Amino acid sequence: MKIIGIDIGTTSICGVLVDTENGEIIKSLTKANDSFIETDKSYEKIQNTEVIMHSVYGLLDELSADDICAIGFSGQMHGIVYTDENGDAVSPLYIWQDERAAAEYKNGKSYADHLGCFAGYGLATDFYNEINGLVPQNAKYLCTIADYAVMQLCGLKKPLVHITNAASLGCFDIDNNSFTIDNPRLPDVTPDFIAAGTHNGIPVCVALGDNQASFIGSVSESENALINIGTGSQISWLTDKKTDAEGVENRPFDGKRFLAAGCALCGGRAFAMVEKLFREIANLAGCDTDSMYPHINRLLEDKSETKLNADCRFCGTRSNPFVRGSISNISEGDFTASDIAYSVLCGMSQELFDMYKNGGMKAKELVCSGNGIRKNAALRRIVSAMFGCDIKIPFYAEEASYGAALAASVACGCFDDISAACRMIKYREN
Repeated sequence: MKIIGIDIGTTSICGVLVDTENGEIIKSLTKANDSFIETDKSYEKIQNTEVIMHSVYGLLDELSADDICAIGFSGQMHGIVYTDENGDAVSPLYIWQDERAAAEYKNGKSYADHLGCFAGYGLATDFYNEINGLVPQNAKYLCTIADYAVMQLCGLKKPLVHITNAASLGCFDIDNNSFTIDNPRLPDVTPDFIAAGTHNGIPVCVALGDNQASFIGSVSESENALINIGTGSQISWLTDKKTDAEGVENRPFDGKRFLAAGCALCGGRAFAMVEKLFREIANLAGCDTDSMYPHINRLLEDKSETKLNADCRFCGTRSNPFVRGSISNISEGDFTASDIAYSVLCGMSQELFDMYKNGGMKAKELVCSGNGIRKNAALRRIVSAMFGCDIKIPFYAEEASYGAALAASVACGCFDDISAACRMIKYREN
């Protein structure tokens, strides 16, 4: 039997076809998420839901097989799309990078502060829209983009949202798995890995948040921690009790355990800033190149230290979207290309390590996922040394879509629980 897993990311949409007998990915496809909508509002970050769904259906067609037993979804968290009484989108997708809720609401507090969550979280975005008359008149419900994909496939009129996505909207009690505010547009919620409905007779699992899905698709042993570096970056670990630490969020996982997550808004994006700077300099010198990443990687092959200190909060933080990063302790001898690049990698690692240390976690091993660290040997060396742990890299790079498939394998009864499904995870040899 085979399972399809699809992850709807911010910049790409990935689908995998997984063999339930051995956990191997039979086929993997990735499409660029070219759905961004241009806007004249600097705070607004929105995507076209129709374009996204066109890509989703295309992936399903290309991954189709005779013996599909389930379909699973994960996707970018926090963002929302409004749906009407028939379950169809009546708005764009307001993604996690949208900053409208960071604007001042009353008495020096932002819209997000008033609700007790962060800008970019769906219910903070919805609150701003409601106060400013921007909620579509025919909006009946709201949900994440992955939940919307499940609705469309199953023909649902009301979204059924897994707790991993529900909590990402904000204003959610993870002890009782319920929302803490009254809002007529709230979806139904479940803590279980279950089918929300069927598509052409195939069970479709409730969608998972991409953080939890990546953890499921990467970490085979619960005592290990996960570092994921993509556009942003995260460090996550499972815990039976909530973690009380600055910078660490407690997210629901399976209704019994929590996923402690420290999130940095500027993960791989920080290193992308370095690459862009170097590319602009190269172009000024008459060296036309599409990418400087291979050159930077070679530059850092033997680099092991720098005196520069990089604060990589270039895009702010969840709690303070207006804080900005810096590079300091610059001297004449240290203002070099290799020092700048290396210091940014150290700063990216330090931001995650501080959250990990504040949370009191001591992992047996670190699992590292996401292209931001998979493709960067220097960053892996820095992380391993800073955390004092060996690093494991999942054999398959499609962690979130693979995790969605594993969750779907539980929903359709192939495995009794998620821990059993995760035992199929394999790691590459270093």
